[in-house]
Amino acid sequence: MTELWDGGTPGLVELPSGRRLRGRGLRYDLPQGQTPTFTVHLTDHEPPRPPWESVWVPWRDFWLPADPMDAMRKLRDAYERAPDERVEVCCGGGVGRTGTALSAICVFEGMDPREAVKWVRRHYHSRAVEVPWQRRFVRQVHAMSTGGSGRA
Repeated sequence: MTELWDGGTPGLVELPSGRRLRGRGLRYDLPQGQTPTFTVHLTDHEPPRPPWESVWVPWRDFWLPADPMDAMRKLRDAYERAPDERVEVCCGGGVGRTGTALSAICVFEGMDPREAVKWVRRHYHSRAVEVPWQRRFVRQVHAMSTGGSGRA
């Protein structure tokens, strides 16, 4: 089993289930210490491949994923891997898209969308989920996770 994230890791969030994930901005240097074992990149252009496993979700700044279903699958995979791996979710600044993705992951924890956004703003970054359509994406994740139509 992989050694999991240390408690003092910058950008670390610990979900109610105990899963730990790190959010970060790619504009900043990689934090010292542990490196991820799996990263979800939320960027408009495919990023350079890191020396660990990663996936790319095409997602423009201040917008939504180009393919919401693909994004949900990749975020669900990150959620499922978090108990046993050092999972990281990142975008350019580490706030809007990363916060939206972390909110979607909170929905997988069983939170309703509004509570998920509040939780991420409280535990990760106060400006996470920056625009109304990102909140709508979190609602869409909830609808798809609970067997709904996905309409917000």
